[in-house]
Amino acid sequence: MKTRAGIAIKLVAGCTLIAAGVAHAQQPADPAAGYPNKPIRFIVPFGAGTQTDVLGRLIGQKLTESLGQQVIIDNRPGASAILGNELGAKATPDGYTLLMSGTGALAINPGLFPKLPYDPIRDFAPITKLVIVTQTLVVNPSFPAKSVKELVAAAKAKPEQINYASFGAGAANHLTTEMFQHAAGIRLGNNVSFRGSADANLQVMSGQVPMMFDSMTSVLPHVKSGKLRGLAVSTAARSPFLPELPTIAESGYPGFEFAGWTGILAPARTPGPVLDKLEKAIIAALQKPDVKELFNTLAFTPAGESREEFRRFMISEIAKWGKAVKDSGTKIH
Repeated sequence: MKTRAGIAIKLVAGCTLIAAGVAHAQQPADPAAGYPNKPIRFIVPFGAGTQTDVLGRLIGQKLTESLGQQVIIDNRPGASAILGNELGAKATPDGYTLLMSGTGALAINPGLFPKLPYDPIRDFAPITKLVIVTQTLVVNPSFPAKSVKELVAAAKAKPEQINYASFGAGAANHLTTEMFQHAAGIRLGNNVSFRGSADANLQVMSGQVPMMFDSMTSVLPHVKSGKLRGLAVSTAARSPFLPELPTIAESGYPGFEFAGWTGILAPARTPGPVLDKLEKAIIAALQKPDVKELFNTLAFTPAGESREEFRRFMISEIAKWGKAVKDSGTKIH
């Protein structure tokens, strides 16, 4: 005859097994299973037709093809890209909102704006860095200096007399120029600000302003046509688009490296398996012939880092550009 104690033990054991089975059944499925099952919003914090927008639309098209769901570009320009980045940071972290962002919004803005409505590390899950955009030091062809060494000598001979063009205080090319002055121990003249690259290039080509740093994308055709003279590039390695130009580092200033970059991120707390799926799809897109062709047309250097590599890169870039902002004394009110 079964004792009451024995029956009780069996009942407890049975209930434990049932509870374990229910708990197992209630465990969430793989978040990436069936993802995506609806359109994905892709925020681009710049206007339609800009280089970043063109890049975003092509990557979005490739993701549409590989993921089987429409990737819809959502242009949100304005306020130094703060508006679009804030929108991306506050979106639901489910993999259905992506953000294209880069140097200015993620690495420079934290040092410029004391009350930025997003934190680049806390509020985003980096997916991959897409491209590197080389800054190129150019001068008007009539300017005497034909090398970095000669430019530095001219600046030392005439301190605070050689003006330079930029896109405004705190812009990447302004800060790159400031750090070049710091590295070379020189003081250039006035920072002559223009609304964009086209205006700045025109003024340097016309001789109204003798020099500037600008993206390889913008200056490449003018250097090749002889309307601008290239002196050096700001990256650690020479650019394949103008391989004859030395780096600033090899021109006498070791360690000098300031370049633009663009990557894709998701809101923080987006499930890891979803991020892995997106990372794989985006890096695969970078290998497509038409994507490579666009990179060549825009003079972009492809990247394609892992999520962890991109996260570490962002941390180092925030520190580097933050120091540049502080050392330059730039303040945005």
